[in-house]
Amino acid sequence: MSHNWRPHANLAALQARARLLKGLRAFFAERGVLEVETPILSAAGNPDPAVEPLHLDADLTGSGSRRWYLQTSPEFPMKRLLAACGQPIYQVCKVFRADERGRRHHPEFSMLEWYRPGFALDQLMDEVALLVRRLSVSDPVAEERIAYLDLFRDRLGVDPWTASLPELRAVAAARGIAGALELERDGWLDLLLSHCLEPDLGRGLLSFVYDYPPSQAALARIWPSERPVARRFELYWQGMELANGFDELADADEQRRRFQADLAGRSECGREPVALDQHLLGALDHGLPACAGVALGLDRLLLCLLDAEHIDQVLAFPVERA
Repeated sequence: MSHNWRPHANLAALQARARLLKGLRAFFAERGVLEVETPILSAAGNPDPAVEPLHLDADLTGSGSRRWYLQTSPEFPMKRLLAACGQPIYQVCKVFRADERGRRHHPEFSMLEWYRPGFALDQLMDEVALLVRRLSVSDPVAEERIAYLDLFRDRLGVDPWTASLPELRAVAAARGIAGALELERDGWLDLLLSHCLEPDLGRGLLSFVYDYPPSQAALARIWPSERPVARRFELYWQGMELANGFDELADADEQRRRFQADLAGRSECGREPVALDQHLLGALDHGLPACAGVALGLDRLLLCLLDAEHIDQVLAFPVERA
């Protein structure tokens, strides 16, 4: 008889998840942030070459079969709500990504995402840290904030803006990391971050890394200066990325350019093209209020709160038992 019908997470983990959801909803209610819900299925996908969406082909409207995408993030429809109402909003939802399975990865996971009109990036980092402390049952968690440039300079002795590809390869090789020679600059930087820097971030404290290279802007604004930076941050705790926040891009023309660049990137690495979200572009044409937004992985947060080793320990039914 198969025993795979049983949940993987124990009762304590299920109770901890319930407390986390109750706590975060109370946190946002106190601050007047509206909880919203948007569709999991969309006619458009995320074109980011680093994120592979799951999809299905079906006739859901009575007008013939077409491709539908399971959301990799609720960001696009939430920004449409922001453009329409201009109010602070948050959402707790399931998101889906292909090719993600491991100790800290699962193809279906829970995400908390929220947007704060009028917030600067520092204010959003303040709120993220406050939320994590509120949800933690341990002593107050200390924090550090370090610029991406300073992180690479201080801990690897390399300037991520100016280092050549041979220099980045040499830094990786000196630390025993083998990488494909055809990696581009951002590929090498990501490799160094994930293998050399990330494991030591957030050890006993919350580590915010901010102001990334412009080539890694994603959906963040780029601040022009002598050394332009993408105004975004990532939060690390216990050597693991928990959250990704942006000073949100509101320029519709720039968003179109980035979408097209992403499609080109998908083509170069052999991934299928995805339908672009014309509704989002229409919302940006209408006008998005100046805002900051962040996505936080709730399963990973539970891993930290429970001092667990594997994501399956906080999931009732991992994909193998789904």
